[in-house]
Amino acid sequence: MTPASSDKDSRRVVITGLGVFSSIGTGAAEFVDGLRGGRSGARPISMFDTTGYAHAGGCEVTDFEPERWMDVLDPRELGRATQFSVAAAGMAVRDAGLDPAELRRRHGVISVGTTDGESRDLDQLVETEVRHGAERMDPVQVARVPAGRLSSAIAQELGLSDVEAVTLPTACAAGNYAIGYGFDAVRSGEAEFALCGGADAMCRKTFTGFYRLGTIAPERCQPFDVDRKGILTGEGAGILVLEPLESALARGARIYAEVLGYGLNCDAYHQVAPKQDSVAECMRRALANAGVKPEEVDLVSAHGTGTKANDVTESRAIRQVFGDAPPRTISIKSMIGHTMGAASALAAIACALAITEGFIPPTINHTETDPECDVDCVPNHAVPADLRIVQNNGLAFGGNNAVIILGKHQERTS
Repeated sequence: MTPASSDKDSRRVVITGLGVFSSIGTGAAEFVDGLRGGRSGARPISMFDTTGYAHAGGCEVTDFEPERWMDVLDPRELGRATQFSVAAAGMAVRDAGLDPAELRRRHGVISVGTTDGESRDLDQLVETEVRHGAERMDPVQVARVPAGRLSSAIAQELGLSDVEAVTLPTACAAGNYAIGYGFDAVRSGEAEFALCGGADAMCRKTFTGFYRLGTIAPERCQPFDVDRKGILTGEGAGILVLEPLESALARGARIYAEVLGYGLNCDAYHQVAPKQDSVAECMRRALANAGVKPEEVDLVSAHGTGTKANDVTESRAIRQVFGDAPPRTISIKSMIGHTMGAASALAAIACALAITEGFIPPTINHTETDPECDVDCVPNHAVPADLRIVQNNGLAFGGNNAVIILGKHQERTS
């Protein structure tokens, strides 16, 4: 493995804090237990009225009490996605052992990816307008809508004024985009820390869109399975603390993993269908940026939606890059559903925890691998593994692809 950049002055970047809200656990400890146990977050959707749908299962975050996680902002003035984002960022900072007062003295970056922003509020506002007229819209709810609040509210809650706060709307690859954005800022020395990841809340608009496309599974998500029938929509947030290696070592921080590099591309091939060559090229770019050879990768965390088109295309792209014996290839969407803009961020956290804890999470709900997929998806049960390098794929509508490479932190002797 070679350095992540040819620039000798670039810094190594590590993950020292994790904030997690998911349908299988809140916080890193619960999340890793859920991953290791192959827990399913699927349940009937309660966030909106599902009357008229033939089936309406999803992966909701239950028992979320935003007021428990906020000291400054009023949760009532934030949409649910922003509540997730702010709560996960605060959790990640605490998990990293960082004092917000110390962060306030440093220049940082906040980057949050999303697919829907606050579409849940938009759903409700449109319903109010249709049923009762625009004059009956709640002005507080209207003020919650701007997607930029997913990142700016983190700065407000933590009292950070010397930060760049950006929200990246690159759909279902947005979490990886946001991690790459933070990684570049810290690696280059532009920022001393980054809070990055993704957040989305369950909303009727997105569920209905996938339902009309015929891609909502009736009961469960079965990536790579011959009987797979589609996705389950989910929600949640994953926020990571990135900082320079020297900073982490100086304060004796726990290091979950090192960010080695990433790759991005947008092929604009089709509104919803992925393009095999483009997905393969994005993986190659990530490996090259990380200075990693394909044979050094121990695990691929796939986008793995459980749809016919995605799973076959992604599996073929993986074999295009890795050859006839690709690394084990899993999808945690089988457990937490498709959390949209949070998907690749939560998957990146799963990768970091898998490296730290020494195991591979399973792809649950599996009966028989589709011959057209032809990957070892670690069916149904986690397996122990010494993981050194893990690849995390994020693919999105419109051909927006983002791939992150993480590695086990090892001190260099020379």
